Amino acid sequence: MRILIAAAGSRGDVAPYTGLGAALRHAGHHVAVATTEPFAPLVRDAGLDFRGLPADPRGHGGATDRRELMRTAAAFITELGQGFADAAADAPDLLLLSTTTAPLGWHVAEATGTPSIGVYLQPTAPTGDFPPVVTGSRSLGRPANRLAGRFALRMTDRVYEQAVAKLRRRLQLPPESAAATRRQRERANWPVLHGFSTALVPRPADWRPGLEVVGNWWPHHDPSGRLPAGLEDFLTAGPRPVLIGFGSMAAGDGERLSEIAVRALRRAGLRGILQSGSAGLAADGDDVLTVGDVPHALLFPRLAAVVHHAGAGTSAAALRAGVPAVPVPVGADQPFWAGRLAALGAATDPVPFRSLTAERLADALDRVVRRQGHTLAAARAAQHMATEDGAARTLETVAGG
Repeated sequence: MRILIAAAGSRGDVAPYTGLGAALRHAGHHVAVATTEPFAPLVRDAGLDFRGLPADPRGHGGATDRRELMRTAAAFITELGQGFADAAADAPDLLLLSTTTAPLGWHVAEATGTPSIGVYLQPTAPTGDFPPVVTGSRSLGRPANRLAGRFALRMTDRVYEQAVAKLRRRLQLPPESAAATRRQRERANWPVLHGFSTALVPRPADWRPGLEVVGNWWPHHDPSGRLPAGLEDFLTAGPRPVLIGFGSMAAGDGERLSEIAVRALRRAGLRGILQSGSAGLAADGDDVLTVGDVPHALLFPRLAAVVHHAGAGTSAAALRAGVPAVPVPVGADQPFWAGRLAALGAATDPVPFRSLTAERLADALDRVVRRQGHTLAAARAAQHMATEDGAARTLETVAGG
């Protein structure tokens, strides 16, 4: 079967699909991933075909207030929609659509008659169990959570409206709003597989049929890969260090964050690894090392704790390794995942990014490393996650579809 996976956003919004794609390829399918140009190496390194989408999320950063975030998101989505039809031009047999690409992919599927399945990294369907992931982690009560969830979907429809109108014209489809298409898919119980662990988000009982939580899809990495020699030397030279990194977040804030990180580590008496990321974290010293991109699966089991932005992928990777965390959410769905980690006991209470100081970080590190409760909770979650196989569940769905 010829399968096209479509995903867009930050690295964390794309990397999990390289592992899923590799599993599908191993099962005998021909797999291509449609995403933006910066992630072409990730796709090709996994042995998958790359299809370019003509937008770059890095060009839409810097928004601070909600209205500006809506405008920049709409601009990114509109760029994305311009090339979506081209990515599917080679007539795949199945479209696998991420949270970001589904509201565009539905129209391509309609125009071409191609079956499609959602492969989401975030829970977007309204539920009484929790509020929308974009509003944080604090429950509003079951009725209000559901109401807020429906409102969040309407706001998402607005972001996609212009892109959908342009895409439908290009595909020679009659006009239809983004909201109408979404409601049609919901009524048809369009299948969505959610690639996160039930340790973090059990399937809500009030979800409609067709929505399933299958377990994580892990980014592809070479099973024979090794950590860089300098990092390996640092790991073996003393007690387990703490990793501090913010992934694709906090661009341009590296100098301030690096200073906070080093001061906090030394105040807590811990060795540390700074992962440069988009922020450009950097520091030198006998007790601190700076690294670039390193597979989480190889590094995280060797750590005492992880300080991270609480992106879905990093949150899951730390849990999988049984390593406790200090979550410092920056925005988007990160406060939601940070709250989930803390509720499990596998992390300290979140430290909001704008409130981060060396003193607050040192105190959180002291708690998470020197008290066993967080480590034990992370280990229990790791045992639960080891029983899940998101790729295998997805293969079953694809084979049965």
